[in-house]
Amino acid sequence: MSTRDLVLVTGASGLVGGEVVARLKAAGRPVAAVVHSNSVITRNDGTPVAAERRVTGDIRAPRFGLSVEDAAELADRVGLIVHSAATTAFDATPEAYEELNVRGTAHAVELALEWGVPLVHVSTAYVCGLRGGAIEEGEAAPGQSFGNGYEESKFRAEHLVRTAGERGLRWAIVRPGIVTGDVVTGVIREYKNLYTVVKLMVEGKLRTLPGRYDATLSLAPVDYVAEVITAAAVDFEAAAGRTLHAVGRDTLSLREVSDVLAEYPSFDVATFVPETTFRPEDLEAIEREYYLRIGILYTSYFKRRLHFETTVADEVLGRPSPPTGKEYLRVLLDHCLESGYLGTPLLSIEDMLARTTIGGAV
Repeated sequence: MSTRDLVLVTGASGLVGGEVVARLKAAGRPVAAVVHSNSVITRNDGTPVAAERRVTGDIRAPRFGLSVEDAAELADRVGLIVHSAATTAFDATPEAYEELNVRGTAHAVELALEWGVPLVHVSTAYVCGLRGGAIEEGEAAPGQSFGNGYEESKFRAEHLVRTAGERGLRWAIVRPGIVTGDVVTGVIREYKNLYTVVKLMVEGKLRTLPGRYDATLSLAPVDYVAEVITAAAVDFEAAAGRTLHAVGRDTLSLREVSDVLAEYPSFDVATFVPETTFRPEDLEAIEREYYLRIGILYTSYFKRRLHFETTVADEVLGRPSPPTGKEYLRVLLDHCLESGYLGTPLLSIEDMLARTTIGGAV
C-alpha cells in the first residue's frame, strides 16, 4: 500500500455510509470516517463498524470543519474521498438543501482539489427529474423540472462535481435509486421516504392518491448501492469520469405494487386516480391531513414512467444489478411485518390449523 491509501468517507454513520465503510475495510482499504461527535457507525443490520480513523467534522464548513491537526494528517494519507453525506428528506427547507447537499458537495470538491485526490460523489438517479423513458447513466442535461427540492439540490451538486473537472478534479458519480432493504433479507435500519408512504397506505390512512398504474418505481437494495460505491472507490480508474446508476434490475409499476399489497390480508390497498381528477378537498379530514403533510411529498414518483440504464455500473462492479421485481417487494414487506413496522402479521392458514388441532376450536 502507498502512504496515501486512506479513503475519507463522509456520511459514514448513515444508512449507505456504514455499509460502504464495512465494504472498504473488507477490501483492505483503511477508512477515515467523518462523523458528528456522537455518531455511531453501524452496518444496515446494526452491526458496529470500526473505522481506522474517526474524525469529527461538519460538511457545512470548508474542509468539513476538520481540526488543523486532523486536516494536516489526512492530507498526507488520504488517497480518495467518498462523499455520501446529504439530507435525503423530501420535506427539508431550501436552506437545508443548499447548506447540506449543495454547499457540502462544494466543500468536498474543494478539499479533493486541495489534496489532489479523486472524488466519488453519491447523488440520486432521480436527478433526471420528471422526465420519462430510458435514462442513460451519462445524461446530465439541464432544463428538466424536478419532483422535489431534494432532486434539484442533488442535480446542482452533480453540476459542481462535473465542472470541477475543468480545474483538474478526477471524479466518479454514483446515482442510487430509491434505497430499500437488503436484497436477500429485506432488512433495513431506517424506515424512511417510500417506507413512510407505504405504511400510511397499508394502514388505510392514505386511501386515494393521484397517480397512474403504469408509473414505475426503481428500487435500490442498500447492500447493492454500497457495493457499487465501493467498486467505484476501489477501482477508481474504471469509474473515473463516469456515472453509475445503482438501481435494481427491474422496475415495478404501481399496478404490480398494488397487486402485491393485495396479497396481504392485513393491508389496505390505496386507489390511484388521474391527477386531473384528484382533489385533496374531496378527502375526509384526517386523510386530507395525512396527504397534505406527507403523501404529497411522494406523489411525483407515482406519475413517472422511466427506466435507468446500468451498463456502466454493471461493468465496474463486474456483474449485473440484482432482481428487484415483485418477489423482492414481497421480501421487503415480509421484513416490515416481521419487524413490526407494518403491524402484527395475521396468522397463516397453516398456523391457524395447527392451533385448532392442538388447542381445540379457535
